[in-house]
Amino acid sequence: MNPPQLPRWLGLAGLLPQLAAAAVVLSGDPALRFAALSLGYAYAALILSFLGGLWWGIAASKERPPEWLWVAAIVPSLIALASAVPWAVGEPWPGPSLVLLGGALIAALGVDWLLAKRGLVPIWWMRLRIPLSLGLGLLTLLIGAL
Repeated sequence: MNPPQLPRWLGLAGLLPQLAAAAVVLSGDPALRFAALSLGYAYAALILSFLGGLWWGIAASKERPPEWLWVAAIVPSLIALASAVPWAVGEPWPGPSLVLLGGALIAALGVDWLLAKRGLVPIWWMRLRIPLSLGLGLLTLLIGAL
């Protein structure tokens, strides 16, 4: 079963900020490079934290959610926060942090898969989540590698 049209289109539109950041970085314009990297970083951290909030909401909506889901729900925000530490202490940034966030966005599919396998989300969930997590995760990895 396919996801409803509105969440699909809104989700795909959510890839546009990272596509724009990647395009600016690939353009080679040194005046815009750091801004594009920074915005790409901020967007990836924001969406990763959003996923944690989404999982928290799923747990809260169930009468007896699995305990692991509560824990999984806080991990994305902690990863996003940890990814800011290099910047805060003056270490190389944002390349390594973008790689961490890109990997975490892709790894988040593991939680989504468990949610789907246990019937905690709609049957179409993975058809929505796979292209979005892979799309944003791979774009974030690309930006981090450039």
